[in-house]
Amino acid sequence: MKSSWVDRHDPSRIPTSVMPSRGDHIDVAIAGAGLAGLATAVLLARAGRRVVVLEARSVGAVTTGASTAKVSLLQGTRLSTIRRQHGPQAVAAYVAASREAQDWLREFCGGHEVPLQTRSAHTYATSPRGASRLREEAEASREAGLPVRLGTDSELPMPVTSCLSLEGQAQLDPMELLTALAIELDALGGVLVEGARLTAAGSRSPLELETTRGALRADHLVLATGVPVLDRGAHAARVEPHRSGVLTARPRPGAWLPEGMHVSAEGDGRTVRSVPTPEGPLLLAGGADHITGRSDSPAAGLQELERWALSLSPGAEITHRWAAQDYVPAGALPLVGPLPGAEGRVLAATGFAKWGMTGAVAAAMACTGLIVGTVPPWHAELEQARSRAGALLPAAELLAGTGAAAARGWAGGELRALPEAPPAEGEGQVGRREGRPTAVSTVAGRRCALSAVCPHLGGIVRWNDAELTWDCPLHGSRFAADGTLLEGPAVRGLDPLEER
Repeated sequence: MKSSWVDRHDPSRIPTSVMPSRGDHIDVAIAGAGLAGLATAVLLARAGRRVVVLEARSVGAVTTGASTAKVSLLQGTRLSTIRRQHGPQAVAAYVAASREAQDWLREFCGGHEVPLQTRSAHTYATSPRGASRLREEAEASREAGLPVRLGTDSELPMPVTSCLSLEGQAQLDPMELLTALAIELDALGGVLVEGARLTAAGSRSPLELETTRGALRADHLVLATGVPVLDRGAHAARVEPHRSGVLTARPRPGAWLPEGMHVSAEGDGRTVRSVPTPEGPLLLAGGADHITGRSDSPAAGLQELERWALSLSPGAEITHRWAAQDYVPAGALPLVGPLPGAEGRVLAATGFAKWGMTGAVAAAMACTGLIVGTVPPWHAELEQARSRAGALLPAAELLAGTGAAAARGWAGGELRALPEAPPAEGEGQVGRREGRPTAVSTVAGRRCALSAVCPHLGGIVRWNDAELTWDCPLHGSRFAADGTLLEGPAVRGLDPLEER
C-alpha cells in the first residue's frame, strides 16, 4: 500500500551516502529521515555542525511520506484541547511555534522550487456536539490571534452544522519537500544513510551508537523516529499510536473537488483536500482513525472511508490506498527535548497529533536550538506546560487503556489454541501453539509462523487485514507478515518459529 506521493517519487533524486566510520567525528546523529529528522539536519548543518542522518528504511517511508500534508495553523480542534489542559498561554506558545514553522516552510519551499499551494483551512461539524466543539475552538483560536471565521457555510457537498475557517494556509507534496531537504543537506556536507536502523546508544560523551549498518560516535543524538526507539523518557507510554486510512481518487470530468482543506471535528479523523498532478487534480480523503492494533478490521474502516469519498465525488476512480501512523500525546502537547540520563545529549521529538507538517519543523527548531544554544522563546512555555500536574490525568488514562489491551492480548494469545488448518490467503491468526503465543499468516502463498510477542514490551500483536501486517496494540510497533520490523518503538522484528 504505497501513498500516491511515494508512488510518484523518484528515489534516485535523493543523495545518500555510505555509513561513516566509527573514527569519524560526528557532531549530531539523527535517527529518522522524515520531516522532523531532515529539517533538524538541515538547520544544524546550516549552523556548521557535522550531521549524519540514519534512516532505518528509506526517506519518507513512514509518517511523512504517508501524510495528507496540510500546513495549517487551524488544526481541527487541537487548540481547544490544549486550552482545556494547559490554558491560553500554552495555546499562544503552540500557535507561535506553528506559525514560525509555517513561515519557515514557506520560505524553504519558495527557495527550493517545492510547489506549495495556498488554500483555506476548514474544520467542519455534522452534529450539535461537533458545533459546540467548534465554538470552543473558535474562542481558543481568536485568543491566540488567529483570524478564524465561524459559520454554517461550507463547500462540502454534504450537510454540516458548523464550519470554522482560516484563510491563507497551505498544502504540498511531502516527498518533494523531503527531497529538497535531502539535497540541501548533501550540499552542506551532511550525510544521509538509508537502511541503517538505530538499535542502541550510550549515555556518555561521545555517544556510542549501534545501528544495523555498524557503529559510530556522535556528540549528540536526535531521535526523530515517530516515537523514540530509545525510550528513556517513557515516551511510548505518553503517546497513543493512531493509524488512519488515506486514499486518492480521480474524479470524473467536471465533478466536485474541494478548493480548501477540510478536517472533521467529530473524532472520526475524516479529512479531504485536492492534489494537483500533471494528469489533472485528484481528490484526497482520509479517515478510519483507530488506535494501532486495536481495530477488529482496519480493512472495514478503509472500505467505509472509500464509500464516504465516493459519496463526495460519485464515479471517481480510486488510484491509491494507504495508511499513516501518528502519535497523539496524552498531555495534548508535542514531546520535544532531552531524554533523561545523558546530560542533554540525547533529544527526542514525538507527539505531533497528526499535525506534523508544522509540528515536525517546530520540533526541529527546538532541538537545533537546544544543541547550538539558541532556543526559540516559545519552547520554554511549552516545556513548562508539559511538566505541570494537569497532564498527569490524561497520561494515567492512556496507561489504563494500554494495560487493558495487554491483558486482552495475552488472554487470547495464551488461552486460544491455534487451529490446525493454516490461515487462508491474506489472513492471520494468533493463538497458543506448543505453549507459546504464536502468530501465523498466509500472504502471497507464503505461510509464516512467528512469535506473537512484540519485542518492545511484550504486547501480543494483532493481524491488520488491510495492510497484511502484525500490529502491536500497546505502543504501535508494526511488523510485516514475515516478522520484519516496519515502524514503532521496537528495534527488532518478531522472532520466527518453525512452520508446521
